[in-house]
Amino acid sequence: MRDAAGRNAGKKAALEAHSKNVSIIDMDVASDASVADGFARILAQGPVDVLINNAGIMYLGITEAFSVAQAKEQMEANYYGAIRTMQAVLPGMRAAKSGLIINTSSLVGQISPPFFATYSATKHALEGYSQGLRYEVSPFGIDVAIVEPGPFGTGLRASGQTPAHGDVTASYGELAGVPAAMGAHFAAFLQSEEAPKPQLVVDAYVALVDMPAGKRPTRTVVGITWGVDEMNAAKQPIQDRVLKEMQLEGTLGGVSA
Repeated sequence: MRDAAGRNAGKKAALEAHSKNVSIIDMDVASDASVADGFARILAQGPVDVLINNAGIMYLGITEAFSVAQAKEQMEANYYGAIRTMQAVLPGMRAAKSGLIINTSSLVGQISPPFFATYSATKHALEGYSQGLRYEVSPFGIDVAIVEPGPFGTGLRASGQTPAHGDVTASYGELAGVPAAMGAHFAAFLQSEEAPKPQLVVDAYVALVDMPAGKRPTRTVVGITWGVDEMNAAKQPIQDRVLKEMQLEGTLGGVSA
């Protein structure tokens, strides 16, 4: 957890009160040093059997108006952060010939709605990395799975920033106000009784952990689907065919897409 002694102290206390089996370690996945220190402490207590990457930030706004620095900030947390944690646990998992990595993506890791482009790009990157890694570590008995949640009331929107270039936003005229209206609409829906509950995502994690090794699907869509489940089903035969055409099926243990 990032800033566990500061702004997230309340969340830390709530988690520790919920279960005596929860151990909170301060870690910023956007920092090489923080991840190295955090996992040194974790691995000192024992090997990691399951890694779930769920840290992330999301910006909503006119895409052109976000600075390169803001785009990089999202990549650091959502994409490079996951790579850092995976690289911390993979040596131990390969040595043990077992392990499970679950990377939390999003529906926008497959589709690209307007005004979410910088966030969507991070999730597309994470999905591509996860798909390729899945093949490579399968011969070591390690599964890599992607969870693609739809909209949930988790407070993710609050992690966002206003686009750095306000003048660019203003130059879009009537479109400039659409992202804020969109955000308000989503916020209202996610507070309603009809909104899917975040527990569904937790249940998806648990289901993947409980599945036999080698039988876990690459992608699991949770909640509102926006047709992404259909996209995944349509793409799988193509992905499988690519492995055959590259003559890598046997080399990679016959793992399915």
